[in-house]
Amino acid sequence: MTGLIGLSALLTALTLSHSSLAAYPDRPIRFIVPVAAGGGNDMVARLLGQKMTAKWGQPVVVDNRPGASTAIGSLITAKSAPDGYTIMILSVSFAINASHQQQLPFDPIKDFSAVTQLARVPQILLVNPNLPAKNITEFVRLAKSRPGQLNYGSAGAGSSTHLAMAIFADMTGIELIHIPYKGTGPALSDLIGGQVQTIFDAIPPTLPHIKSGKVRALGVGSAKRFLLLPEVATFAESGLPQYDFASWFGVLAPAQTPTKIIQTLNRELVQELQLPDIKEHFNQMGLEPLGSSPEAFALHLQKEIQHWSALTKQFNLH
Repeated sequence: MTGLIGLSALLTALTLSHSSLAAYPDRPIRFIVPVAAGGGNDMVARLLGQKMTAKWGQPVVVDNRPGASTAIGSLITAKSAPDGYTIMILSVSFAINASHQQQLPFDPIKDFSAVTQLARVPQILLVNPNLPAKNITEFVRLAKSRPGQLNYGSAGAGSSTHLAMAIFADMTGIELIHIPYKGTGPALSDLIGGQVQTIFDAIPPTLPHIKSGKVRALGVGSAKRFLLLPEVATFAESGLPQYDFASWFGVLAPAQTPTKIIQTLNRELVQELQLPDIKEHFNQMGLEPLGSSPEAFALHLQKEIQHWSALTKQFNLH
């Protein structure tokens, strides 16, 4: 009799579990952005979250959790229930952080389930318009005439924007002072305000400020010029053909999230990336939409961590 009761309980649990999966999502989804509001991944999360809300009839709530070069938001995601109701958008900063911080409170591979790689986006070099430099060549000349006097903002020590500038400074032989922030949004605000003289950032959050003249774009780290900024030269055109620095965005869920839920999230996000209005938004922001399989994104993430591990050792960011 006890055995029958136990079997009955097991069958009931399995039925409820299957029912829960079949009904997914039946309550709000938290979309964690591990940087401050205003950055590129924040903009992408809100854009895609609106589509998911409209499609599924359940709110997708963007939750900004900045700090520690994305480690705070990443830890929250890793420790959340693996039920599909907490997901996180990440950028190349996640891989860079994982490559040089040895004491992270989570495993960047084992504690997450890959969903999809969303897009690729080039970095752009910006200065405050009061700085007398109109292009990369003039900026390098100015920085060499003022060694250690110009400062730059970044999304935090070891972030992609920090490493982008470190590589650029190393290639050109200039000396700049690093001012770390809790995200590119605050760094961009202080660039506009003149508290820092220069930053690297992704195109999406900076484009309106470039157009309005609040910041000046000196160079874009892509193979060809950005369609909406045809006057801004590439780094290759500016004498740095070896400089190729692009960020990317992707989505992770906590480890052990059921495969069916991962597949549902992947299918929805990949379909959204094919929508004409999403493609137009991405084009306007300088993003190249991708939409990979969970397996392909997991492999990409592993390779990125290995790649940035070598670079962070080279630039002594440990």
